Amino acid sequence: MAKLIIICGPQAVGKMTVAESLRDKLKYNMMMNHDSIEVSDRIFGFGTPAQKEFNAAFREKAFDLAVKHNVDFIFTYVCAFEMPQERAYLSKVADLFTDNGGEFYFVELRASLEARLERNETPHRMERKASKRDTAWSRANLLSDAEKHKLNSDDGEIWFQNHIKIDNTNLRPDEAADIIIEKFGLTANEKEEKEYRFGV
Repeated sequence: MAKLIIICGPQAVGKMTVAESLRDKLKYNMMMNHDSIEVSDRIFGFGTPAQKEFNAAFREKAFDLAVKHNVDFIFTYVCAFEMPQERAYLSKVADLFTDNGGEFYFVELRASLEARLERNETPHRMERKASKRDTAWSRANLLSDAEKHKLNSDDGEIWFQNHIKIDNTNLRPDEAADIIIEKFGLTANEKEEKEYRFGV
């Protein structure tokens, strides 16, 4: 049955690049949080009620289809750990997979603010996330959210049975991916490349 790996952490911590490395090592399908954000922004505008509803529906449908069609999945997510509704949302997504015989894994990345500010302006990030190309806005948003929200859990705080924390300040994406694979005992699928990363 379908497995879901959520890669969580603050902006520019490296969620996308770690997820991409996992995708290529495991041959899992992948959805970034920005896949739904960028599409819903283009259609309905930034931060509008319609954008928020479409963004949520996009993700929900993707998860439903992954379970229905037995597709192992990776998803990246920014979590405000101080907000109870965040845990409720993530638990609901986890239950969708586990209640249908699948597995759920939660990976929390953390890195220094200096490393995140540097990663925030990498060419790969600009290419994959159109909303981040306004670097002044993106930097201000990163710093603001770091002040307003708890973007990593506290030491000793564990939300899920399969929950690991990785400080990837000085790790390459493939090194972090290897830690995840080893910790959870994951094995690669046998898929053709076009089945899990067509067009990316």
